[in-house]
Amino acid sequence: MNIESKNYLFPSDSPEQTQQFAERLASLLGPGDVIALEGDLGAGKTTFTQGLAKGLGIKTVVNSPTFTIIKEYQGILPLYHMDVYRVDDEFEELGFDEYLYGEGITVVEWASMIRSVLPPVLLEICIKRTAGDSREVQVTAHGDHFISVCEELIG
Repeated sequence: MNIESKNYLFPSDSPEQTQQFAERLASLLGPGDVIALEGDLGAGKTTFTQGLAKGLGIKTVVNSPTFTIIKEYQGILPLYHMDVYRVDDEFEELGFDEYLYGEGITVVEWASMIRSVLPPVLLEICIKRTAGDSREVQVTAHGDHFISVCEELIG
């Protein structure tokens, strides 16, 4: 199966801009969508996810699931926020397929660590620090659905 991929770059000058980008993105996502999220410690992965949650109408505080592996939030759609940094080979045994192919939107922090078990059609987002509060949000859309989502974001 040959899946088309396309790269995009969204600059952000502040945490608020990163959240606004993610909030707009949330309005274009649907059930079963997966976001593979990468970035160094402090790059803004949780800030991004907080914006996504806001766009989904989630009112509770969203923080990193570092020690719980996964947090679930209820909004317009469920949001499944995973941090797989500490997950080894037991990933498949933990039942994450139910989340990855479920009714909500799944955000996987440190997704490169489990790339082989993620669906091939997904949105890869890598947040990189540039200077001060500025970030580059590098997005790779895998599949027509996510290419359309990104085209709408920049349009």
